[in-house]
Amino acid sequence: MKNIQVKDIVRECNGSLVFGNENIECINFSTDTRKIENGDVYVGLKGEKFDGSKFFKDALEKGAKVCILQNIEINDEIKNEYKDRAIIIVENTLKALQNIAKYKRSLYNIPVIAITGSVGKTSTKDMVASIVSTKYKTLKTEGNFNNHIGVPLTILRLKDEEAMVVEMGMSNLGEISLLTKIAKPTIAVITNVGTAHIGNLGSRENILKAKLEILEGLQKDGTVIINNDNDLLHKWQSENDNYKVITYGIENSSNYMATDIEYTEAGSKYKVNHNEEIEVPVKGEAFVYNSLSAVCVGKLLGVSEQDIAKGIKEFELSAMRLDIQKSEYGYTVINDCYNANYDSMKAALDCLSKMQGGRKIAVLGDMGELGEYATELHQKVGKVAAEDNVDILITVGTEAKQIAEAAKANGLEKIYSFDELKDAIDKIKKILAVNDIVLVKASHYMNFEEIVKAL
Repeated sequence: MKNIQVKDIVRECNGSLVFGNENIECINFSTDTRKIENGDVYVGLKGEKFDGSKFFKDALEKGAKVCILQNIEINDEIKNEYKDRAIIIVENTLKALQNIAKYKRSLYNIPVIAITGSVGKTSTKDMVASIVSTKYKTLKTEGNFNNHIGVPLTILRLKDEEAMVVEMGMSNLGEISLLTKIAKPTIAVITNVGTAHIGNLGSRENILKAKLEILEGLQKDGTVIINNDNDLLHKWQSENDNYKVITYGIENSSNYMATDIEYTEAGSKYKVNHNEEIEVPVKGEAFVYNSLSAVCVGKLLGVSEQDIAKGIKEFELSAMRLDIQKSEYGYTVINDCYNANYDSMKAALDCLSKMQGGRKIAVLGDMGELGEYATELHQKVGKVAAEDNVDILITVGTEAKQIAEAAKANGLEKIYSFDELKDAIDKIKKILAVNDIVLVKASHYMNFEEIVKAL
């Protein structure tokens, strides 16, 4: 275990030690006083509507050993009452958190796999971690900790791990640049370049530019793994020879290709370059691609064929991402309501279409951050729903009406549109029957988890 001390934090953050022992070891970090445990380091982040530094007394009362704060006066009463603790004042606690994580990362000479992409980041992260953990003790991003706060907190959880898998999300240019320079990956995986956040970035070309920022922190002898069937990544790879690149795909000739693909009742099955067989416990082409990128990582790290296959077969999806749940009433719910964009909608509908059972019901809602592309992309989802032979389509939200209209124009007949969640829930409950399969998907702000709870 490579712990850092108070004096390291003071040095790396150009901070001021108000009081306390500079040799105190800092092991566990938290930004939430509600989750503070005895001996933790509390970082008082400042947001638009809150100032975490103002709650430092709560952290101390709950046992925080060290507090990292900004713009706070510490009186003598606090110094006397908590003389066995330490308080550090910095100019900006968020930057301090990031600098501490960057320093912590520098102490470890281990494989660090960073994963980004418009869709599939989380499931790819889960598969990669499952494979890597068969050979190394592995730390991975938990939940949605993939941003400017989550990535540093993930790195600061490093203890005696021998490898780390980090997911990196973004909604604008410059965000992945920041994260990759903190994590300094030895392997960078780009799953695809789609349309997520296109309203912010303006074009898929700018989305590509944002994803490629991951290379800015890639270690000198690092490797890039890309989806060679993605048009923009394929073009980038063919025009660049500055990096060591491993490609994967189904259509375009790649280093690792999924061949002999079958979709079974249990999920998907394929061979890698016509050789070893891979079983994926989730249906759909998207998961073939995601698992194939994980295979590339495993091969690069010298994981055996048997352990690669085992890692994929036994991986578990993170919550609310194509989470298939069987109801006691005999129908199946596919909970994929963590977030949504065109590419992930298409992948989810593909998964639904390959499920075996009764009627296929798609409950779809608005997709956010699409800007001027909103109408076009919602209509494309409607066309996919019709082409995938959805039996019943239910939409909720203003933008989602475009999904319904396009689906109708492409031949889908049983369509219901609602403005309110409660009305949609009432309708779903009325029409559900034994063996039905229900996909529930929308952007997170639509609160579609309420639909899942109701079912």
